[in-house]
Amino acid sequence: MTTKTTWSVGRVLRDRDAGLYLSGVVVSGFGTSALWLASGVWVKDLTGSDGLAALCMLAMWLPTLAGPLLGTLADRGRRRPLLIGVNLLLGALLLTLVRVDAPGDLWLLYAVLFVYGAAGVVHDAAESALVARAVEPSLLGDFNGLRTTATEGMKLLAPLAGAGLYAAHGGAGVALLDAATFVLAAGLYAALRVREEKPTPATGGPRPRTAEGVRHLWAHPVLRPLVLAGGATMLCAGLNGAMVYAVVDGLGHSPAYTGVLYAVQGAGSVAVGLLSGPALRHLGARRFAASGIALLAVAVALRAVPSDPVALVCGGAIGMGLPPVLIAAMTSVQRETPGALLGRATATAHTLVFTPNVVGLAAGAALVELVDHRLVLVALGVALLVTAASLCQSPARAERTVARSSSDASPA
Repeated sequence: MTTKTTWSVGRVLRDRDAGLYLSGVVVSGFGTSALWLASGVWVKDLTGSDGLAALCMLAMWLPTLAGPLLGTLADRGRRRPLLIGVNLLLGALLLTLVRVDAPGDLWLLYAVLFVYGAAGVVHDAAESALVARAVEPSLLGDFNGLRTTATEGMKLLAPLAGAGLYAAHGGAGVALLDAATFVLAAGLYAALRVREEKPTPATGGPRPRTAEGVRHLWAHPVLRPLVLAGGATMLCAGLNGAMVYAVVDGLGHSPAYTGVLYAVQGAGSVAVGLLSGPALRHLGARRFAASGIALLAVAVALRAVPSDPVALVCGGAIGMGLPPVLIAAMTSVQRETPGALLGRATATAHTLVFTPNVVGLAAGAALVELVDHRLVLVALGVALLVTAASLCQSPARAERTVARSSSDASPA
């Protein structure tokens, strides 16, 4: 598998447009991860309030709930100009944050973060649709795996850089850095050579157009179980994430040790991203997703064991087990959805998959105060195993045929 992995990854990286896409992901992901950390610290420094600091994350996540509606914007015109425009808009918007230097200015920070989140939903939908047109179908799994590797890699590096920049120049310095990354990303998207046909004029009102993406996902025999499994997995992942400080406390370490666990988890996600393309071709989307969820289930349950070596191994296993269902679901959406509908379908899938993570974090924050975290972790492991089993029980013949036919057409 190592040779095939290297070959397929190399084919993606040698593709000019795919390389530009991934460069854009790295650049904008670096700025986003840095701002994600700095915004909460910024508010905490200005107000001393943990609650107000937490609202930064809420402001960025809230627009995800409107994903099906925002996704319609990605289907109304050519996606490449839209991506360029969104990145330039965010770059200009972030410049306004240099004015934030007192508690009375925080409304501007929250407003910018809210628009940031909404623009991110449109951006991800348009990018997914354009990638599906620019990258060979047989390499979509490899591309999405590399995208995961790039994103997780930035999560490992950017917070440290953001913290250092914040300490030296304050929140305004981080905002300027993020603005610069979006301008650079816009330039990378402008260099793409993807040819797009002008879309047919939209018919009907916003509600019918929005509902088309929902109906497509729900009626599709391949996409529905994968998206539902992704949402269930992310719900459990959110609950698991809320237990991390209790796990660290059980190990006898200070809260700062969570950084070590997250670093190990990120390294696991970086590694699995490189293997995703060959694994998708060999197993098919459902079995690949189910394998990852099963690994995640075992790792989450074993976190109940108060042992440093076990905690570190489980951290790496969680990092490897979580991405497969996300990569399998999003790759299948790209393969199984008509181009004219892909923006709405992608945004809807993101809403259904990632919103439960926020719900899980909120529920876990309350649950950890009421129930022994070890019982919660074991229960989550069982729930994840049930989720994995539900994918294995469903017939995978149709999507295996799609995956293999694409691979056979252009073997990797």
